[in-house]
Amino acid sequence: MAELDAVPEKYEDLPDKRRYWPAAAGSSEEGLGMLRLLTPDVVAAAARTQIRTGERVCLNWDLSKFEYPGFGRKPFTHKIKWVSPGTAFDDEYHFNPQQSSQWDGFRHHSGAVIAPDGRKLWHGGTTADEILNDPTSSRIGIGHWAKQGIAGRGVLIDYQSFLEKKGEAVPDALTQHTVPLDDVLTIAKECNIQFQRGDIFFLRIGLPKTWNAMTDAEKQAYSQQSGKPKHAGLEQSERVLKFLWDNHFAAVASDAVSFEVFPALQPEWDLHQHVLAGWGVPIGEMFDLDRLAELCKRLGRWTFFVSSSPLNCAQGVSSPPNCMAIF
Repeated sequence: MAELDAVPEKYEDLPDKRRYWPAAAGSSEEGLGMLRLLTPDVVAAAARTQIRTGERVCLNWDLSKFEYPGFGRKPFTHKIKWVSPGTAFDDEYHFNPQQSSQWDGFRHHSGAVIAPDGRKLWHGGTTADEILNDPTSSRIGIGHWAKQGIAGRGVLIDYQSFLEKKGEAVPDALTQHTVPLDDVLTIAKECNIQFQRGDIFFLRIGLPKTWNAMTDAEKQAYSQQSGKPKHAGLEQSERVLKFLWDNHFAAVASDAVSFEVFPALQPEWDLHQHVLAGWGVPIGEMFDLDRLAELCKRLGRWTFFVSSSPLNCAQGVSSPPNCMAIF
């Protein structure tokens, strides 16, 4: 384990900046990725310093959002049925976890590393064949996260409130509006946020504001458009990669559809390829951060304790976050 814990401190120290795969293939350490940074000491320190008032807020958007999801995904449906007529009901849920608040697991997206035979590789060097055609393999499945959950210190960068405070319009979250890294750093300084190793990074851009203002017809048009939809998100650049690596975040998440601006304006710095597949950093998307932002502003603090329990599905690609922030 000592070798696994020797994470290069600086981005420049990475022998191959496209990947950091120190764990054995198929191991739990590989399955955890950078969640390994959430050691008992790190989690205990976060609980000790962050839980003060007991106030809490959940970060899960309504399961029915997006009512009209993009990328051809199936919308959420919920049925209530008699299990014992006249006595008891059951639920039946049918949903794609990517259609609402979700963690992207390591099985979701391939990386920038290509195998010698030309195949794309997922985190750790996992192949599409292992994921799709081997039902006995749980390699890099989200079940690895479920065994101990995700817990630690969360930090909120509230870009939406930053713009509102300056009197600027909140961007349409379904455009290629780019959140500059310089603004992230400015917000962190204004909010007195000192990033710590193992932090869980949250970025609020304003997707719920955009979606809730749309008509039903506009939402359907978004869902049915051909080609790649456009999504606001964090700048994609090598500067951002350096920022994310050097701060050693255990996971990152936002209220946007893609976390980073999409489609990538600079494809060589695609964050899903580098961060998720390359480094093993979970990416959360479409989290509901509105009430979290309200609580942060009322309490005057933008750090908190985070607890998230992904679905216990060994071969899972993604999962609802089941996420709570506690102050």
